[in-house]
Amino acid sequence: MKKNKRVWFIIIPLLVIIAFMLKDSFTQKSIEDLPGDFKEVAFVRNDQNKGEIIRIYAISVGNPSAADYQACIDLLPVNDYGSTTTAYFFDKNMPYPTTLTLEAPHYDGKKYEAIQISKKTGSDKE
Repeated sequence: MKKNKRVWFIIIPLLVIIAFMLKDSFTQKSIEDLPGDFKEVAFVRNDQNKGEIIRIYAISVGNPSAADYQACIDLLPVNDYGSTTTAYFFDKNMPYPTTLTLEAPHYDGKKYEAIQISKKTGSDKE
């Protein structure tokens, strides 16, 4: 009987921890949850897995006046070692690119006009 109690003292905390982990993973905030009606419409990333990783996003904005651009860029990933994440925000009611390139300019600037450009860089670790 004593051994059975000991097993439950181990199993119950493990189940509680697993439940919290599952809840946290299914309730993560995304850019769609932020004010401004954000939606990722294009993404490109270089093939580099070590060192400098470059991510470029095109994001449409349904309500530019209420949009929280800083919160949106904060939710996008960035790595250390000089990696960069760049987000181009476009008005949802205007034309916006659906493909991007790694080479600048990342989209056709004559066809599309970004309403906000945000950039986030990782730290340089040695």
